[in-house]
Amino acid sequence: MGSFSKCLLLWVVIPTVTCILVSMVMISIFPANPKSKLSLIDEVWQEEAWWGPGEPKAEPDAVQAVKITIKDSALDDLKTRLDQTRLHSTLEGVGFEYGFNAIYMKEVIKYWRHTYNWKKQETVLNKYMHYKTSIEGIKIHFIHIKPPELKGKSRRRAVMFVHGWPGSIYEFYKIIPLLNNNASQSVDFDIICPSIPGYGFSDIPVKKGFDQLDAARIFHKLMARLGYKNFYVQAGDWGSIIIKFMAMIKPSSVIGAHLNLISVHTSKTMFKTLLGSVFPSTIPLFLKASDYQKVFPFWDKFIFFLEEMGYMHLQATKPDSIGFALNNSPVGLAAYILEKFSTWTDKEYRSSPNGNLTTHYTMDDLLTNVMIYWFTGTITSSMRFYKEYWNSKLVQSLNGNPIEVPVGLAAFPNEIAAVPEDWVKDTFPNCIQYTDMSVGGHFPAFEQPQLLADDFLKFVQKVEEKDDYP
Repeated sequence: MGSFSKCLLLWVVIPTVTCILVSMVMISIFPANPKSKLSLIDEVWQEEAWWGPGEPKAEPDAVQAVKITIKDSALDDLKTRLDQTRLHSTLEGVGFEYGFNAIYMKEVIKYWRHTYNWKKQETVLNKYMHYKTSIEGIKIHFIHIKPPELKGKSRRRAVMFVHGWPGSIYEFYKIIPLLNNNASQSVDFDIICPSIPGYGFSDIPVKKGFDQLDAARIFHKLMARLGYKNFYVQAGDWGSIIIKFMAMIKPSSVIGAHLNLISVHTSKTMFKTLLGSVFPSTIPLFLKASDYQKVFPFWDKFIFFLEEMGYMHLQATKPDSIGFALNNSPVGLAAYILEKFSTWTDKEYRSSPNGNLTTHYTMDDLLTNVMIYWFTGTITSSMRFYKEYWNSKLVQSLNGNPIEVPVGLAAFPNEIAAVPEDWVKDTFPNCIQYTDMSVGGHFPAFEQPQLLADDFLKFVQKVEEKDDYP
């Protein structure tokens, strides 16, 4: 064990484990009152919030079509900033272990400045219809695809895809065409992909406190405004938290929820994890051998998690401070975002000098996602979502609540964290599908769209065979 790991063990791991053990004892002695949580959920749904400037006022409920168009002056400014980049030196013989590699960044800048064509990507973005509508004082941006009805299809459903950080609605451009091109499936899909407020082309909340519960309520209002009484939801990252809350605060509207980031916060899972880490001989009592690698060796996974979560601590404490640097430097922004598309796709890519970035993605696709943050100036507001998450006692209180709607879980092998199938029932009691995916990481809609689409469609088929929605 290296000195860094020893320090982590002494100053972070042991205090953390102690706190968790105390918390589990407290939970067992003072269990949460389900009725009080139900009343909290009602409060979230009935809240009359206002995230725009000034005092609440009447707002139109019109839905306006928009096009993504960036002024030439903004493009010229970007080129000037790229030309004036001041790179730091890099270490010999390293890949992405210290973050984005400066030598490889020179190649990225060259491509970005001389080959990448934003106007071409603008056309790609605009191949789907974009809209905005005002909800709770801010304009919510979304794409809305309504394909022509195909003969032989028995039902037409709506599905909302929700992105996370550091992603955008552009993540879904590869999966969208895969959802309605199978003549054998019995369902057509209207597809809605909103930008989370504070991300991309949605407005930035100007009042503090906007969290995942607020996003869930706004997205319910969006779907109601579009005329959908019930619908499916699919997401990973922050989106998975948002759609869990959507299913929690108004389950009658959510036909089914499909998640590719699985998070379970229960005292049982914490106890099993800690028990197995201290007494490995007990692991076969509560975990199948095939699931061992998802949880153990615990300390190896915990140290890796701590090593990779520095960004989260920054964003959960002082997002505006780091925001000045990222919002001012396109290269700094690209390094900060693209490093995640390397490590979160496969942690083994950290040892590669180019992070294996273009193994699964094209440089055009990666830069387009960065450009959305750059041109909208939303990197700082997107990071505030972390601070609001950890600051919200209500979010933390409800996060472990069970989700009663039908749930499908896609467990990708290179996801940041994994939860075995046997451990999900307390949070997802109506989990009707759990799939161990063959390949893929944190951004499956971007990296493995066909695999994700197939699993989602399989889940929908199971729900449609059982449900009584019209």
